[in-house]
Amino acid sequence: MCKLSHYPIPYWLSLFLVTLFLTACGGSGSPDSSTDNSAKVLVNAGPGSTVNEGTTVNLQGDAVGTTDELTYAWSAAPTLDITHDDSTSGVASFVAPTTSDSLTYRLTLQATDGNGNVGSDSLDITVLPLNTKPNALITYQPLDGFNNNIFPAGMDVTLDGSTSTDADAADASDPIAAYQWQQLAGVGVLSGVSKDANSISFTTPILDEDTSLTFELTVTDYEGGTDSQELTITILSARNNVPTVDAGVDHQVFSGESILLSGIADTAIPSAKPLTFLWLKDSLLEPQINNANVLQTFAVAPMVSSAQVLTFTLQVTDANNNEVDDSISVTVKPFPRSLINDTGVTRQGSTNAINSSHQADYPAQDGQRGRDIIANNNMLTKAGRGEGGFDFTRLDNIGDEVDDVSQPWRCVRDNVTGLVWEIKTTTGDLHGRRHTYSWYEEENNGGYSGPLNPSVPSCSISNCNTQAFVDEVNAQGLCGFYDWKLPNHNELLSVVHFGKSTTPLLDTDYFPYADDGSTSTLWYWTSQTSVDGTNEEAQNAWAIDFSSGNDNFLNKSTAVNVRLVRAGR
Repeated sequence: MCKLSHYPIPYWLSLFLVTLFLTACGGSGSPDSSTDNSAKVLVNAGPGSTVNEGTTVNLQGDAVGTTDELTYAWSAAPTLDITHDDSTSGVASFVAPTTSDSLTYRLTLQATDGNGNVGSDSLDITVLPLNTKPNALITYQPLDGFNNNIFPAGMDVTLDGSTSTDADAADASDPIAAYQWQQLAGVGVLSGVSKDANSISFTTPILDEDTSLTFELTVTDYEGGTDSQELTITILSARNNVPTVDAGVDHQVFSGESILLSGIADTAIPSAKPLTFLWLKDSLLEPQINNANVLQTFAVAPMVSSAQVLTFTLQVTDANNNEVDDSISVTVKPFPRSLINDTGVTRQGSTNAINSSHQADYPAQDGQRGRDIIANNNMLTKAGRGEGGFDFTRLDNIGDEVDDVSQPWRCVRDNVTGLVWEIKTTTGDLHGRRHTYSWYEEENNGGYSGPLNPSVPSCSISNCNTQAFVDEVNAQGLCGFYDWKLPNHNELLSVVHFGKSTTPLLDTDYFPYADDGSTSTLWYWTSQTSVDGTNEEAQNAWAIDFSSGNDNFLNKSTAVNVRLVRAGR
C-alpha cells in the first residue's frame, strides 16, 4: 500500500506527490503510462527580477523527481557567463553585464533525476544600465621655465581633452562620445577654432598687461552622462615675456677640432627685438670662441690629456632687458693616434657654396673634424711637414731623413701611416714620371696575370709591366730598401689630397714631378684585381685617378702610372 510522507513539505511538492501516489495506487492505469516521463521531474527556477548592470545575481532553483539524486544545469539566452560549481544543487550566480540599454535574459534550469527523467523551468532577469559619469580632463604641454597655467604671449597653445575618461565605458579606448569647448572669460581666442574636437589650439594674445583666459570642456559618454572641467591660464604681458633659447645639443670632439656652438633664440614680441647674444664658458682650459656675440659660432677644443667636460652657455637678452639662457656640455677627448690620413679637406659646404669659414648650419662636416682642421687651428704636432693634416718626411738615397728642404731626396715617409713612397724624376731613368706600365702579376691575380709586354706602355726597362718594374726597383734597392710593391687600394688612397683645388691631388712639396692631369686622367695602378662578373678570369685591376680622386677598374693592358710603396714601420 502506498503512503504519503508525514513530513512537512511545500504545497507545490505535496500536489506533485499526491499525483504520483494516485498514479501508483490506482490500478493498472494507462497502457503507456510507464513511458510518459513529462511530469516526473518538477522544477522551480525561482522568481524573475530586475537588476542593475554589474550586480551579482544569485540563482536558487529546486526540483523533485522520481529519485532523490538530481543534477542541475543552468543556461541563458542571450548567453551569460554563469557560475555553477555544484551540479547537484540548483544554486548558481552570474554578474549582470554592462549595457547601455535595458536587456532581458531568459534563464532556464534543467533538472535530471536518477532515472533519466528531465524537467525544466525558466525565469526572466532584466538588466538595467547604470551609468557612471565620465571625467572631463584638460591637459597641455608644460613649458620649461614657466609655472603651471602660465604662458608667454604670442605662443601657440593646445588644450587637450583626449585623456578624459569614463569608468564604465564599453570600450576603454573610446570612452567619450562628444566634446564641447567654450571660452568663459578673457580676450576671445577661439574665433575660427572648432569647439567640438577633443582639443583646441590658439595663439595667446599680446597685451600690455598680464591677462587670464578661462576655458571649459564638457564631455559626454555613450550613455548620455556628462562632466565638465574649467581651466584658467595666465598670459604674461609683452614686457614680461622672456625670449626662447636653445643652446644646441651636447656632443664630443677631440682636442683641436671645432666645438659647434649652434644656438636658436627668438621672441614672439615685436617690441622686444632685437635680441642680443653672448656665449659664456666655464672652463679653466680657456677654449677660444670665434665670435661670442652671434647665435651660431664655434670654439677650438683645447688640448687635454684626458677627457674633460666643458659647459657653454648661450645668454639671450631682449630689448625689454628680459634675460634667459641655456647650456650645453661638450666632452673634449685627447686626439687618438691615427694610422690613416685625413682627406686634406678644410673648407666647408653651405647651401649654395663652398666656404673657408665655419658653417654652423651643416654640422660634423669633414672640414670640422679630424687632423686637417686641427692642423688648421695650429694645434697638430707633426714629426715632419705637410699640407693640412698630412705629415711627411723626406728620405735620401740610403733612407736617412733629409731635414734641409734645399737638399735632394729620393723617397718620402708618411709619418701617419708609416708607409714609404717612391718619388718620380724628371729624367728618363727607371723612375721617370712619364713611364707607364700594364698590370702584370703572376700570383694573386684573379686568374689572369695580365699582358707581359703590351705595345702601348712605355718605360726604361724591357718589359713595361708592373711586376717587372717592382723587381727592377728592388734589385737596385731604392733608398736602401728591397721590399717595394704596388700599393693596395687603401694605401694609395691615403695620399690623395682632396682639399686641393688643382691637380694633381698630392702634396707636391713631397710628391713632385707628377703630371698635373689637366688634359686627361692621371691613373695609378693598385695591386688589387677587379671582379668582372661575366669572366671567370679577372681581366681588370683597380686604379685611382689623381686628377679627380675617383677610383675605377681598368683593363690590365692599359698604360697606367705606377708609384711604389713599402711598409715603413
